Amino acid sequence: MSKGKIMGRQSVWSLYLHIPFCATRCTYCAFNTYTDRHALLDDYVKAICSEIGSLNNFNHRIHTLYFGGGTPSLLRPFQLEEIISHVLINFTYSPSLEITQELNPRDATEEYLHAIRKYVSRISLGMQSVNPSELQMFSRDHEHSHVVQAMEYARQAGFDNINLDLIYGNPGQTLDMWRDSLHAALELDPDHLSMYALSLENGTELKRRVTYNELPLPDPDLAADMYELASEMMEQAGFTQYEISNWAKPGKECLHNIQYWKNLPYLGMGAGAHGYANQTRTVNVMKPEIYIERLKNLPPNPLPFPQTPATMTAEPIDRQTDMFETIFTGLRLLNEGLSLTAFEERYGEKLEAKFADEIRRLTRMGLLWQDGDALKLTKAARLISNRVFQEFAVEEET
Repeated sequence: MSKGKIMGRQSVWSLYLHIPFCATRCTYCAFNTYTDRHALLDDYVKAICSEIGSLNNFNHRIHTLYFGGGTPSLLRPFQLEEIISHVLINFTYSPSLEITQELNPRDATEEYLHAIRKYVSRISLGMQSVNPSELQMFSRDHEHSHVVQAMEYARQAGFDNINLDLIYGNPGQTLDMWRDSLHAALELDPDHLSMYALSLENGTELKRRVTYNELPLPDPDLAADMYELASEMMEQAGFTQYEISNWAKPGKECLHNIQYWKNLPYLGMGAGAHGYANQTRTVNVMKPEIYIERLKNLPPNPLPFPQTPATMTAEPIDRQTDMFETIFTGLRLLNEGLSLTAFEERYGEKLEAKFADEIRRLTRMGLLWQDGDALKLTKAARLISNRVFQEFAVEEET
């Protein structure tokens, strides 16, 4: 078989659906979201259903479906049902299909959660912080009391897989403030916690305020201390850190995100959604009104898979780039690690032979270790994981 081909076959796929509408825009957010176009929501639902039905010759099984945004909880329950019904009609799916919906805690009312429980198996609440001043700095439109109430309603509705999102390394945040947020999150007894270091993205209000000295520059050393504190507290609370930024109780890992970290195929639908399939990276048109128009005027002939009428760009991913992405995403899985056997099956080469020097050097530095069939980051490497990943970013040999 040609060395230039990616040999492995992946039988299970994932589907990401982007809902780009928000009530307010968070100051740290650089995602494709809009606060002034809610009138488009009905047409948008029709458009995303049209895109779901537009794929040509898709014969794979999906095992996860993820509603992200934006704010997917702006979808009314009947709209959510309409979209999910189109997915189930147009795709072969796993009997244990994981369906995740992100929710603004303020939207997670008793009535709403009971209504969506019929379709959704997992929810993710954007808690972010327990501190009112931080929530205000982020322009979040909820208070911590909304998170507390949402958790209570979610359990009453029967949800047994609930994630809370937290952000650390914030301007002006102290270690004690972070500890308070961790304690508050653990008191709510979630099944999963995602914790992300704040990234000051270009074009965001938060970066503008830091740039103009309206807010202090975050301290990376303090952020590292916060990460270590979180790791300690999560371990004491019985959570397993299965990925660099994610902790879960046994059996509550997010299967959709594991699909990303194993660099396995997923379809992205909705305005601005990204996908990765057939060694092609796709990006959809960004603006909801253009997206809607594209799906109203379907081309007479089906487009080559994985493109849809909403596709803006379809970029082929070369073998070397795909290999590098498989390495750095796989190493993010701290427990499972990067499977040497799976790598060889996928690329027809042994990882430990192709990158022998890099692995040897990183092992001597105490940043990598081999555990049976898996290559894993050491605990010391978790804070400098990007340094480890870059060691594998080499040019294809000629």
